[in-house]
Amino acid sequence: MPTSSLTFRRAARGDVPQVVALVERAYRGEASRAGWTTEADLLAGQRTDEVEVAALLAASDTRFVLASRSAELVGSMMLARHDGSLAANGTVYVGMLAVLPTLQASGIGRALLGEAERLTRDERLGDTLRMTVIGQRSELIAWYERRGYRRTGEREPFPYGKPRFGLPRREDLYFEVLEKAVDQRER
Repeated sequence: MPTSSLTFRRAARGDVPQVVALVERAYRGEASRAGWTTEADLLAGQRTDEVEVAALLAASDTRFVLASRSAELVGSMMLARHDGSLAANGTVYVGMLAVLPTLQASGIGRALLGEAERLTRDERLGDTLRMTVIGQRSELIAWYERRGYRRTGEREPFPYGKPRFGLPRREDLYFEVLEKAVDQRER
């Protein structure tokens, strides 16, 4: 699928069920195994739910960006200001980057990251993109590094004992923190 056929838009309240379904398919359960970004071997249970996505969508410091081909939702990501406001420069957190498993490795994830950079730069949301990736996902971290993200050396603990984040299948999970500076000169 050529990524030139993708359209991007900001999610609305009515998109919540579709976003949740996409994120769940991309990360958890058997459906996620059709792609390469599955967490099914590391975590069972849910990745998110409608309550969380609706609350994030309603927050002034957060937005979801949807990627569609024709009328089909094929990818999504969340952008959130790390310091609580999407109105001033700083760090923008990229989360819940999800692509339909059957379309992974077709350039949609790369296009979503490009859109995150464009929005961050053009709308002056910040000067740095930041994300966390499960540390055991070395192939995914390497993919982000090829996109210009770098390991900060920071690690964040996995929220064990909080089933809302998933049911760990291992006792050694943690998050690796990655960042990328956004070139502000490309305005």
